Amino acid sequence: MGKSNKLYTQQLYLFMALDPVHIGTGQSQLGRVDNTIVREPGTNLPKIPGTSLMGAARHYASMKYGKPEAAGQHKNLKAKDPKKCPIIYTFGTYTETEGGQQGKISISDAQILLFPVNSIAGPLWVSTKEVLEIAGFSIPDTVELSDESVFTSVNWEKDTLNLGWLSLKAVTGLKITPPDVIKENNKWNSIANRLSIVSSKLFSQIVNSNLEVRTSVAINPETGAAEDKALFTYEAIPRTTWLFFDVVQDDYMSKFPVTDKQFKGETENIGDSLGETWDSPMDVLNAGFHLIEYLGIGGMITRGFGRMKQICSWEVCENES
Repeated sequence: MGKSNKLYTQQLYLFMALDPVHIGTGQSQLGRVDNTIVREPGTNLPKIPGTSLMGAARHYASMKYGKPEAAGQHKNLKAKDPKKCPIIYTFGTYTETEGGQQGKISISDAQILLFPVNSIAGPLWVSTKEVLEIAGFSIPDTVELSDESVFTSVNWEKDTLNLGWLSLKAVTGLKITPPDVIKENNKWNSIANRLSIVSSKLFSQIVNSNLEVRTSVAINPETGAAEDKALFTYEAIPRTTWLFFDVVQDDYMSKFPVTDKQFKGETENIGDSLGETWDSPMDVLNAGFHLIEYLGIGGMITRGFGRMKQICSWEVCENES
């Protein structure tokens, strides 16, 4: 993304979970599972907080740039000129010794767009009309939802269709028009004929009833055996879930340090080639997002959790200065 006179730009991102994703609440509680994941209070739907996305992107972009000390709070970070560091310029900084600098990127929470559910017709990806329209998808006005029915794009001849344990009246012929940018995307085309939409009331119940739940046991470090009475359960957003979120770039300074080399020694942009050129804060963010596909986000990433792949992104709003 090159420099321009835009006051701000807004991008919408689509990601797909390659592994189960566990963004924990940081506490245990009595209930169906011991370690729960973060949810939206109003809908009770799982989400990935923007702070988690921001932290992972910053950490991985710093690694790629060869300056890991630019990640985190770095209260005692010493920099000759913070404005020349693409990581600090993009994400901001606060130090106790040299003041702070506001970041140029803001990230919203990632919401579930399409949720995978098992059915007698095979795997289906479920959503709601409202959520799809927020993300830029088009649904025919003739689709009128109730709490007893499911609209589906699957070629299904029976009167009912189950979504997990829930059996609903099946209405076929659903046609969802995606944004132009993903119409030819292979990932989209692989599920386009396996989509279903339900009411918002049912969607929350379906999602929370079909999260991945695993059981683990604490290990005694002295014996190497399982601890007595130390079983615990935890939940996760299942793999192949699609999520979406907004990113706003507010480069009010318009002084981004164009970068194509890594940090070396104590000097910016003189090391080995990055393999790409960072022309804007959004380029730095995208470099961090790319590594989430391999290094993951959230908890238990060394145990098969956390990887997500960016499907695509597109500009949804711009403002000229």
